[in-house]
Amino acid sequence: MTQTAIYSTIDEVIASLDTNTISSERKAILDPLVNYIKKKRAANEAITLNFICTHNSRRSHLSQVWAQTLAYEVGIQNVSCYSGGTEATAMFPMAVETLKNMGFQIQKLSDEKNPIYAIKYADNVLPIIGFSKTFDDPFNPKSNFGAIMTCSSADQGCPFVGGSDGRFPITYEDPKAFDNTPQQAEKYLERSLQIATELLYVMKQAVA
Repeated sequence: MTQTAIYSTIDEVIASLDTNTISSERKAILDPLVNYIKKKRAANEAITLNFICTHNSRRSHLSQVWAQTLAYEVGIQNVSCYSGGTEATAMFPMAVETLKNMGFQIQKLSDEKNPIYAIKYADNVLPIIGFSKTFDDPFNPKSNFGAIMTCSSADQGCPFVGGSDGRFPITYEDPKAFDNTPQQAEKYLERSLQIATELLYVMKQAVA
């Protein structure tokens, strides 16, 4: 069956990513997640990933969206990506705007303090649902998932993630440090590109 093409702007972003820029030290941090996905694929098991940060507002959402998109891009089947926090806040508007600028089609489904977004990377695929929640929210998986800790405070403050069958500290600097500064858009884009590059490496290595 022919796979629906990823939106052209996202495709151009992916084509521009260079996994050779990832340091050997960083690859050593990413490789356990590669091996986890490989093991799941070899056993023909569902691959469920939950990206966890303190507030589930920025890095965890960027990671969730890129992981789902890049798994699709490299042809890994049966992947479901989620995100959560140690507390719930809201998906930060600049994170939404950054993804829009990179080619994702995003529809705001609700207008409360913690809005729900439908995020699409291709026409004929299920949208990624983005909203802030705790990692153990009923929306998220209860068991047999990989817990990827995308910030150091969540990694340190949440040493045990119930139900997970793999835990991976892959932390990123918080672009929040540049909120309300002239560098805000640039720094969010920079973090999104770093996350995309590293997750492209993960997905490519998982099928190598």
